[in-house]
Amino acid sequence: MLSEAGTPRADRRLRRARQATLLSLVTGVWASLLLPAVGLFREPEPVRAALGAVGVLAFLIAQTAVLYAAVTPWLDPRWRRRFDLALAGAAVLTVPLVGPVAAGAWPTWAWLGAALIGMAPLLVRPRAALAVAAAVLLVSVAVAEWTGGSVARHLAVTGGVGAGIAALNGFQVWFWDLLVDARQGHAAQGRLAAAEERLRFARDVHDLLGHSLTVIALKAELAARLAPVDPERAGREAAEVQRLAASALAEVRESVHGYRAVDLGEQVAAVAEVLRSCGVRCTVPSSPVDLPQPAATELAAVLREAGTNVLRHSRADWCRIHIDREGNVARMTVTNDGAGGTDPDAHSHGLRGLADRLAAAGGELRVRRQDAVFTLEATVPVPS
Repeated sequence: MLSEAGTPRADRRLRRARQATLLSLVTGVWASLLLPAVGLFREPEPVRAALGAVGVLAFLIAQTAVLYAAVTPWLDPRWRRRFDLALAGAAVLTVPLVGPVAAGAWPTWAWLGAALIGMAPLLVRPRAALAVAAAVLLVSVAVAEWTGGSVARHLAVTGGVGAGIAALNGFQVWFWDLLVDARQGHAAQGRLAAAEERLRFARDVHDLLGHSLTVIALKAELAARLAPVDPERAGREAAEVQRLAASALAEVRESVHGYRAVDLGEQVAAVAEVLRSCGVRCTVPSSPVDLPQPAATELAAVLREAGTNVLRHSRADWCRIHIDREGNVARMTVTNDGAGGTDPDAHSHGLRGLADRLAAAGGELRVRRQDAVFTLEATVPVPS
């Protein structure tokens, strides 16, 4: 049985495969019902032949509906149950209507019984399908004895042909089920990729804004404190807040539109200047090495988060930023004093997000604290 999960109707390839499967199943149905029609033509009594035709037609309509439901996983379950009940009712109706047709000369109902056995695996589970097959065989034997036909012939048609139809129908619907599962898996993979991209973008926005907003908050607080005692310096701090806010807005816009190219040297200079303006002696032993854009982007994100942590989670007097390259590995180390007894805010997802980001890029993030000195070290691979 196919799952009830929705299948995208807009997928043309899947829709064509479904149509081909349904056509194949319906063709098999018509072929299996042509032989009961032989009995209708061999029936000498017109009334009995007409009643038999009614029974065969009702069975054909119900069977086609059930096959349609078997390859339509988005169908309402209520309709699926109605089709199943309609087939069961039509099968019961065919016993008195089709059973006596061409009695003794042709096993008319036995062919319908074969179609029923062939349908069973599509409707119920394997054990229940075996029970249905056994019940149909018993009915076929009863019809043979009632109409004076050959029991062996009825059993051969109902059991042998029915098993062949069941195998063919089961394979076709199983293959269709595989196509549906593959399509649903592809759709799920697309949704997962979109979710991962949203998470990556959220980390980027955090990396971009976390540092800037922390500095803006600190400088705004400083300007508020200086306003009563030193209005001139408070004005300079307020102007710096305005500049930082405009810079953060520009970075976000560039990130959203995908035009942001990171200059690691500028990033180091900017972070060092912000730290110095907040009273932290920041030293950069040497100019950052020239790195490819992917590596520079990753290290710039770590640098912004490290600068934010120095301002937010420590009472640092000094900070040292060092970036070097050894072979195919670029390394950045940020060290500062004044580390307190608490770790950086776990709820900000800052360092944890950076660790995940670097791991995805093949790098690694390490942090350690010795007495009051906190060290953050990030490594990223650099292609030769």
